[in-house]
Amino acid sequence: MTAFLGSGGAEAAKVALFGAPLDVTTSFRPGARFGPDAIRTASAVLEEWSLALGRGLADVPFADLGDVDLAPGVIEPSLAALEAQAGAILAAGQLPLALGGEHLVTWPLVKAAAARHPGLHVIQLDAHADLRESYLGLRYSHASVMRLCAELLGRERIHQFGIRSATADEAAYAADLHPFEVLVPLRQVLDSLGAHPVYVTVDIDVADPAFAPGTGTPEPGGCDSRELLAAVAALRDLDVVAADVVEVAPAYDPGGITAALAAKVVRELILTVGAR
Repeated sequence: MTAFLGSGGAEAAKVALFGAPLDVTTSFRPGARFGPDAIRTASAVLEEWSLALGRGLADVPFADLGDVDLAPGVIEPSLAALEAQAGAILAAGQLPLALGGEHLVTWPLVKAAAARHPGLHVIQLDAHADLRESYLGLRYSHASVMRLCAELLGRERIHQFGIRSATADEAAYAADLHPFEVLVPLRQVLDSLGAHPVYVTVDIDVADPAFAPGTGTPEPGGCDSRELLAAVAALRDLDVVAADVVEVAPAYDPGGITAALAAKVVRELILTVGAR
């Protein structure tokens, strides 16, 4: 394929990709701001056709709107800009699919989706619970993004899979946290989500560092690439209204395998949620 250039114009797109190069609250290794471009570049290695899903990108009109311009080093104006972008896409009747960027980008996008889709649920594929009230004094942090979402939507609407890093307080706060496993517990909750709008966030560190070393906070003990892709395919019957793939930090992966995996996740998301 040709680096996620899209099929058809932006106005005709069913799925609208955009880059969210936020990299302000990263707590270990910075560099997620370069994730969107790395994912786009790596997408050139992929075929447009998905053997797993039996369809190709020509079947789903989509467009890449480019990166949102974010002021370096500032949080709240950047979050406002991302919320505005997602809101405009949703207002046009399209499905926003963001390329991160640190995981905090999920917060404004969930806000935009919830404003348009009452009863929104979130499916999070991630190594980290991200349920802290704050991190190092920051209310808005990639370590607190799911706490923000839970306080907006309700804890019972946050469904977390693949988690293998959390504080005792986070574990106690979580309503639906599935440690380590991704695919099996995900399949167990799909029926209960069938009638609800869903936001899907994929932190690439849900995969074991053997498969995704290029990320800011690698956590051993994760799933392999095949399980992650199977989990995305399992979402095919849900009413997914928005999604993101975040935390690709290409500087820590000279071989580019993390960006290649993220690009394939993005392709499968387009073909899974965009074909409904």
